[in-house]
Amino acid sequence: MLLAFLAATPALAQDYRARLPQDEVIYFVLPDRFANGDPANDRGGLKGDRSTTGFDPADARYYHGGDLKGLASKLPYLQKLGITAIWVAPIFVNKPVQGGPGQQSAGYHGYWITDFTHVDPHFGTDAEFKALIDAAHARGMKVYMDIVANHTADVIQYRECVGANACPYRGKADYPYQRRGGVNGAPINPGFVGDAVQTGENFAKLTDPGYAYTPFVPAAEKNAKFPAWLNDPIYYHNRGDSTFAGESSTMGDFVGLDDLMTENPRVVAGMIDIYGSWIDRFGVDGFRIDTARHVNPEFWQAFVPAMLDRAHAKGIPNFHIFGEVADPAAQAAHTITAKFPSVLDFAFRQALLDSVAGTKGTDVFEKLFDGDVLYAHGFDTAITLPTFSGNHDNGRFAWFVRKAFPEASEAEVLQRVLLSNALLLTLRGVPTIYAGDEQGFAGGSNDVDAREDQFGSRVAQYNARKLVGSDGTTATPSFDETSPIFREIAGLARLRIAHPALTRGRQLLRAREDKPGLLAFSRFDPVTGAELVLAFNTSTAAITRQVEVETGSLRFHPLAGNCAATASAPGSLTITLPPLGYAVCAAETKQ
Repeated sequence: MLLAFLAATPALAQDYRARLPQDEVIYFVLPDRFANGDPANDRGGLKGDRSTTGFDPADARYYHGGDLKGLASKLPYLQKLGITAIWVAPIFVNKPVQGGPGQQSAGYHGYWITDFTHVDPHFGTDAEFKALIDAAHARGMKVYMDIVANHTADVIQYRECVGANACPYRGKADYPYQRRGGVNGAPINPGFVGDAVQTGENFAKLTDPGYAYTPFVPAAEKNAKFPAWLNDPIYYHNRGDSTFAGESSTMGDFVGLDDLMTENPRVVAGMIDIYGSWIDRFGVDGFRIDTARHVNPEFWQAFVPAMLDRAHAKGIPNFHIFGEVADPAAQAAHTITAKFPSVLDFAFRQALLDSVAGTKGTDVFEKLFDGDVLYAHGFDTAITLPTFSGNHDNGRFAWFVRKAFPEASEAEVLQRVLLSNALLLTLRGVPTIYAGDEQGFAGGSNDVDAREDQFGSRVAQYNARKLVGSDGTTATPSFDETSPIFREIAGLARLRIAHPALTRGRQLLRAREDKPGLLAFSRFDPVTGAELVLAFNTSTAAITRQVEVETGSLRFHPLAGNCAATASAPGSLTITLPPLGYAVCAAETKQ
């Protein structure tokens, strides 16, 4: 498909902070894997081998050298791609390496935090983070931080599990707070009435953390965390590893990581202070909240309004907060129970996988968008959900395409990737591009396999995969502005920005099928009511169909793909699409 590119990039809003969350095109990046601006910080100022520094650019599980200075140097590249907001994976100080013998890996991803108040030296300095934000703002681009409140790095150990691979979860019924080590243990914590009474007075009576396990902090790590209150085991659940179900979902250790007792008002106040300070000091524009569903909803009910208040006080009126709720069936509920303004749209990703990287009908999108009424404010919330096709945890879209269609030609794989981007960049929600997707990164099905280096990799498993739309691999730097996927995203991003119907407009389903084939929507300018018709073909055969349009939409011109110049009759437009093709048609309403 030939995309009708715009002749010029539309200017961003003069005041970037006046843009609503749904006005953005987001780019998600792990700094360690993007661009290395300063090789001097590759080891984070630490001495020794990789078991100490965490640095080994040939191993997918270790630091590779990317940093904030490198990210700042690529802002022109991102702007050419049409990006308006950069979501940066956690940049806080991490435990460099953790894990038992044979299971060690590094905190290059940023989710093993020890110091919540400063930038990890592997990524640079606080000043360099501020410079990145200032440089982005000067270009009219926003910066979102990825934050964690569920857990810290794995520092706390349990006497009962020393040398063991895991500590099974111990629930509240069998290991109540008022007994040591089980219902028959010695009485402890007199007067504590349980974690459901979330007051300072009640939690002052919780003084002994030895109800399920006997937690301790190794001597070498007594003061490993900052702020200092984080070093006290009393502020953690200490119940062993989560099974990610039931009670353990919010109280268990996330794969061994120390699980904060977010029911405790001291923890709530501490996290508000920590993250409010990042807003105050750096003027960031939003937070993506990691592992959001593994925290009790009362925490978020206090935390989210506090962050919005801090942002408003800083002059940031449209601070975007979205939680990671990695369960399509539960994501809408969290906008009600936890009061999240927005959540990552895993359900949208699943619809893409089922249809474009699968063989289900286009009616999966009907079911998806019918669910928009379940969000706290219906479509007004749904339109702010960051949508995505793949990410650093769940794998890249291209990998799923190749898996689903192992006999497909590379040309077909490319067309399916291009089609997924067209859906992502034109339908409701906030399109989020995972770094490297624009270069055809083929990734893998899990976290480590989907975290390739963009600055030229030394990891054999990454470099063994051919890029989509190119004969290259990740062995050489991947910032090609002429690649077919880059050019498509850039064109569609600018198309989106130029047309409020695609950012803020109402969305109306026009056609869907119970098999691969036609999917069509209309979106409407929120001010003028002008109609854009979006049509997609998920099948490998060309199609011609009639699609309902507004009776006043009589003439059309193409914004992408090919469009009939006139309606077939009032209220009906002929849509002709090539295999795996799409079109965006703008109506010229009769005056």
